[in-house]
Amino acid sequence: MHPSELALAPSPVASRIRSRLRTAGIIGFGRALPATVVDNGPIAERIGVEPAWITKRTGISARRRTVDGESLSDLAIEAGRDALAAARVNPAYVDAVLVATSSSDDVVPQAAPIVAGALGADRAMTWDVGLACTGFLAGLQQGAALIESGRANTVLLIGADVLGRYTDHDDRQTAALFGDGAGAAVLAPGGPATLGPVVIGADAQRDVLYIDRTENVVRMDGRHVYQEAVDNMERSCRELLELAQLGIEDIDLVIAHQANGRIINAVRERFGLEPDRVADYVGDLGNTSAASIPLALALAEQDGRLPTAGGHVLLTAFGAGFSWGAALVTYGRGTA
Repeated sequence: MHPSELALAPSPVASRIRSRLRTAGIIGFGRALPATVVDNGPIAERIGVEPAWITKRTGISARRRTVDGESLSDLAIEAGRDALAAARVNPAYVDAVLVATSSSDDVVPQAAPIVAGALGADRAMTWDVGLACTGFLAGLQQGAALIESGRANTVLLIGADVLGRYTDHDDRQTAALFGDGAGAAVLAPGGPATLGPVVIGADAQRDVLYIDRTENVVRMDGRHVYQEAVDNMERSCRELLELAQLGIEDIDLVIAHQANGRIINAVRERFGLEPDRVADYVGDLGNTSAASIPLALALAEQDGRLPTAGGHVLLTAFGAGFSWGAALVTYGRGTA
C-alpha cells in the first residue's frame, strides 16, 4: 500500500473511539451561599465613601461572606449535593468530581477529593480546575470531553470561591467586589441541555490581576481589567457563534461572568441586547469568581429564565491570567 493510501485508511482504534462519541449535557444544577450578608454600609464606611458610590460604580449592593468555621469545601459540598439531588444521581455513580476554584482551603490536598469523599462519590476521579473566574468554563470543557470520549458517564462540576478571604478591605478598587459562594452542574450523556462548542483563550498578563503568596490579597488595575474583560468576552462570544453557525438573535439568554454591573452592561451593549436577555445577579452576590456562572445558571433556572426546546444559552467569562472563554448550551436537542 502506498504511504498516502495508508494515511487515508480508517484506523480500527479511531473507529471504535468515534463510535463511543456522545453529546454531553447538563442534567441538574445546584448552589450554596453563606448565610452572612454584607451590605455596602460597613464597606463604604471603612473606605471613606457613601454606600451609593459603591452601587453606582459596581452595581453591587450586597454580597455573601463566609465566617470563621465555614470552609470553601463546605460550600462546594452543599452545592454538589444540591445538584446531584436535582439530577437524581446517586453519588456512588459519579465518575469524576471537578472543582473550579482559586481559593481552596489548603495548598494540598485540593478541594475536589475532599468534596467527593464527603458526598460519597468514592469511585470518582477528582481534581481542581484553576483559571480563576474562567474556571467553570474550563471545567465544562474537561467534563464534556470525559463524557464525549466515553471515559465517564457522570461528572459533577462545581465552581466555588471564597475571595472575601483574599480581599484588602482598605482597597477602594477591590473592597466591595467579592462575594463567596458555590454553584454546581451535573454532566451526563444527552440531557435536556446539551453542551455545544467551548472557546477558551489566554494571554500572559500577570501584574494587573493577581494574588501573590506574600500579601495574599487580590490586587487589580481596574481600568485595564475592565477593558480586557469586555473586549475578550465579546471576541470569544463572536468566535463561538461563528463555530455554532448562530447569530446573537438566536440566543435566548446570555450569562456573562458576574464581575460587576458595568462589565455585564458593557457586554450587553456590545451585542445590542435588551436587559431581559442578559442575566444579572451581581447586585446581591458580588463577584463570586468561578462560582458566578453556575450560580447564575441555577438562579436563572429557579426564575424560569432558561429556554425550552430549541433555545440557546451563551456563557462567557473573563479572569486572571488573563483567561477568557465562551460556551453554548442548547435546550431540547440532547442525544445519548
